[in-house]
Amino acid sequence: MNKKIISSALITISTIIAYAPLPNQNKTLNVIIGSELQEPLAEIEQTFEQNYPDIQINLKIQGSQDIINNIINQKNDFQPAIIIPASDELISELETRLRAIGQEKPFYNNPQPIAKTLLVAIAWQERGNILFPNDQFNWRQLEQALISKNWQDIGGNNDWGSFDLLMTDPTRSNSGQLTLNLWAENKLNQNNLGINNLTNTEVEQLFSLLKNSVYQPPRSTDILLQEFIVRGENDADVGLVYESIALYRWSQTNQNKVYQIYYPNPTIETFSTAVILNNNLNKTEQKSAEKFIDYLLAENQQIILAKYGFRPINDNINLTTINDTPWSNNILGMEINPPVEIKPSPSPEIINEIQKVWLRN
Repeated sequence: MNKKIISSALITISTIIAYAPLPNQNKTLNVIIGSELQEPLAEIEQTFEQNYPDIQINLKIQGSQDIINNIINQKNDFQPAIIIPASDELISELETRLRAIGQEKPFYNNPQPIAKTLLVAIAWQERGNILFPNDQFNWRQLEQALISKNWQDIGGNNDWGSFDLLMTDPTRSNSGQLTLNLWAENKLNQNNLGINNLTNTEVEQLFSLLKNSVYQPPRSTDILLQEFIVRGENDADVGLVYESIALYRWSQTNQNKVYQIYYPNPTIETFSTAVILNNNLNKTEQKSAEKFIDYLLAENQQIILAKYGFRPINDNINLTTINDTPWSNNILGMEINPPVEIKPSPSPEIINEIQKVWLRN
């Protein structure tokens, strides 16, 4: 009798163990993102984990160029599963560099754009009226302001003091790279830069002027914009940023003193692009990473991204019909369909050369 009871108890315990969840079965995915995605993905992360309680998302924030360099140089103290830099071209750069060091298949999946935005300029309204008459952005006028160094010499109020430009560090951030690309094209009157164009004396002089004029450029675009708002008119006059965060953070300004958005012509459209790294993730982790990317592309999450100023990848979403977004706030200078030429990001080869010329000057 006792043997039967013991045997039955053992069977019951074995069954419970077999079907009970094993400890540490929750999957944690480290997802490295550009700073421009920090706030929308923090919101999306919460709803994703509610829908998929067995998958934990751990967001890591880095400058977009830093994302690539840190992987190549193995500087992360964690294993990244997904990366989402600001540009698909940075994904291409990473693939090329990883293949060059022997990784035949660097990615588990095809890179997938999840949101898009444009490079824009911002200026405090009163000062933008002086610098960009008729609301037309002008690279040459901006360069002249840097050469003159003070507002009085370019038609501004003497009390405004020195002219201060903010842009990100092009060795760490994609928006700084795009800024230099567009500015160099305008300087040389070129529609697209070649590698040889970047060794032109005029370009090198332009980069030298910028390097001497921009004090301690931030490592990421969102940090730049927060500094722009905090520093205000007397310490920050014009900034080059992504349209998404310019729209999102506009409401954080003192509404008696607001900045205006300007679209360079041409400007560059950049795609925040997600890819799963093929670096020792097991099959379960890879499938979990796929679920997260698919979740980002679903309509509800695309609308969340729009609320943070991004343009959705999903073409079925009409920005004019979404409530409670920057797109419905009548932000100064904002254009859903800006009347400018919109170009793709420059190639990884051009971006690499831009960084070299910047470091030389």
